[in-house]
Amino acid sequence: MNWITLSTTDQLDTIYANDETVVLFKHSTRCPVSSMAKRSLEFEKELVPAGAKFYYLDLIANRSLSNKIAELWNVQHESPQILVTRGNVCLYHASHQDIEMSELIKFL
Repeated sequence: MNWITLSTTDQLDTIYANDETVVLFKHSTRCPVSSMAKRSLEFEKELVPAGAKFYYLDLIANRSLSNKIAELWNVQHESPQILVTRGNVCLYHASHQDIEMSELIKFL
């Protein structure tokens, strides 16, 4: 899986403004549950359609971006958390042990 690092407001604004479906994974580098969720996603990477964009946000380093995601897509902040978005619409979101590749790929 090719993670795209999400680290700037400009990136987030571009994602929000475009009509492209993307995945946003908010990961806490200090949380074992978050690490398990990330490993689980990577373990099932063969399910990902070609060309799908997966963004990775280190929310310890970029908490303000995590807050902006919650605000833009009107989804309560959680960690770990995954969102599938298309422009300004959140198609799907899950957190903690509910993060499953088999569920989120239905929206890609």
